[in-house]
Amino acid sequence: MQRKPLFRPILLALILCGLAPGARAAGEGVDLMQRSWPENGPLGTFDRAAVQRGFQVYKEVCHTCHSLNYLAFRNLAALGFSDQELQAIAAGYKVPALDDEGQPIEREAKPFDHMPAPYANPAQARAANGGGLPPDLSLIVKAREDGLDYVYSLLHGFGDPPAGHQVPEGLHYNRYFPGGNIAMPQPLTDGQVTYADGTNASLDQMAADVTQFLHFVAEPKLEERKLTGLKAGIFLVVFAGVMLAYKRKTWRDLH
Repeated sequence: MQRKPLFRPILLALILCGLAPGARAAGEGVDLMQRSWPENGPLGTFDRAAVQRGFQVYKEVCHTCHSLNYLAFRNLAALGFSDQELQAIAAGYKVPALDDEGQPIEREAKPFDHMPAPYANPAQARAANGGGLPPDLSLIVKAREDGLDYVYSLLHGFGDPPAGHQVPEGLHYNRYFPGGNIAMPQPLTDGQVTYADGTNASLDQMAADVTQFLHFVAEPKLEERKLTGLKAGIFLVVFAGVMLAYKRKTWRDLH
């Protein structure tokens, strides 16, 4: 009987782990928009320029309503921001603190601080948004298996509802949101921000950039994890090869 090489199942598993699932349907049978994301795949990495632009979109647009509770300013160093840039970014925000007498005050944020939420508490957030509570976006990309395509599609999905679709007062139509009605109004329009690097701020560009930034927030160790997995995979393949060679030598000596 022919013996199957031991490394084939391992190699197959490594290949399958690198296959990204296709976009799935959202809402009522509407297929999501699909885009090639540079960080996908077994060797994919974040596009630093895109993620930095995405941070600008979040800071100037999304932060009006949505928090990023898991993001500390120092985490942005992984995107290529210098210490001086991090200090300047953090200094643009105020965080609660105590003075020498224990009285509550506000101070300029430092790089070790987490980005403050736009509202002091959920009640204030609901009052400012017609009773709706804007979700924290720290893990929004991980909330769905197809989170990248979902967030990207959602930002494109606003428009007039189809005939017969009822949109209750205070809600907005979005073809990619389950049920079609969403509390958030359209957040992005062409030219809404002026990118520091001169990139044209089209709706599509901003949607792609902020989606990649939110992916970075949700998985800041993504690249490190992939590198560790690659090293482990190489080790397993080499180890399987060594064991196969040893097995063949052992059986050859016995016969």
